[in-house]
Amino acid sequence: MRYIIIGAGAIGATIGGRLAESGREVVLVARGAHAEALRADGLRLTTVSGERVHRLPVVTAPAELGELRPDDVLLLAVKTQDAIAALDAWGDAEVAGGGTAAQRLPVLCAQNGVESERLALRRFARVYGVCVWLPSTFLEPGVVSALCAPLTGILHLGRAAGGSDATARRIAADLEGAGFEAPVVEDVMRWKYAKLLGNLGNAIQATTGPEPDPAKGALLLRAVREAKAAFDAAGIGYVPEAEAAAARDGKVEQPAGVRGGSSWQSLRRGTGSIEADYLNGEIALLGRLHGVATPVNDTLRHAANIFAREGLPPGAMSVKDLTALADEATARA
Repeated sequence: MRYIIIGAGAIGATIGGRLAESGREVVLVARGAHAEALRADGLRLTTVSGERVHRLPVVTAPAELGELRPDDVLLLAVKTQDAIAALDAWGDAEVAGGGTAAQRLPVLCAQNGVESERLALRRFARVYGVCVWLPSTFLEPGVVSALCAPLTGILHLGRAAGGSDATARRIAADLEGAGFEAPVVEDVMRWKYAKLLGNLGNAIQATTGPEPDPAKGALLLRAVREAKAAFDAAGIGYVPEAEAAAARDGKVEQPAGVRGGSSWQSLRRGTGSIEADYLNGEIALLGRLHGVATPVNDTLRHAANIFAREGLPPGAMSVKDLTALADEATARA
């Protein structure tokens, strides 16, 4: 199989680089200065084993590859706000022997949140969810680090509509050969909904900084309580925290001093967008559909979007001020 990594950022480049190290064929899809750096200097990927430079094929669009191969696997790792454009572009790509990628090829959704699978299922016949536990950093074009140990990451995967199959098991075998744990599960979306609970704090970290603070933990707890109430009202199941923590225990340990997560990094790079609509916004959506108040998640989503839209630096807000806004929204709810 050949892996086409659509969105070679922190997650995509780490998975692609590690697959390439293990002898798998990999193509990186990137844009702008990042694509230029990857082409000129290769992917500089740092893991606990040290830095390696991977000189891999880099494209910006399907036309640069020509007809796709029947054994291609598309791994979607762009942020959810960029997913529709990527799915449309790659879904229409022709595959050797007839048909399009959307008709014939598997697409793996390796993003935070739960929306990308729904977007993909509207377009692709073969959609797989990936629950990503892979702390990594991408702040400079062409340079990515993923310093967890002893494993680079844990990637639960399965069919987005439920169940598993031989394709998932074959992909999992490749990932495990590349330094990941890759359990194939029958209920991958339950894992992704559980991961979403932790990702509700991304907006807190992005706006107030990555440094630990009891006040940040208290605000996250309020957001999580809203989310669980919305899940319960919607009848959505999720893996219990104890089970999720046990799955990670001792396998993906981060060194001290690791920088902020994906939303913080988006602001740091000045991308102009952030994934809060598909994290805290997912909870707001469920709340509105099922009659559950979600003022804290509404506040976090709104604040993160202002930071991205206005180009504000990450961490420019105090947690006291952010909490006050959440308090005001809660009082109005």
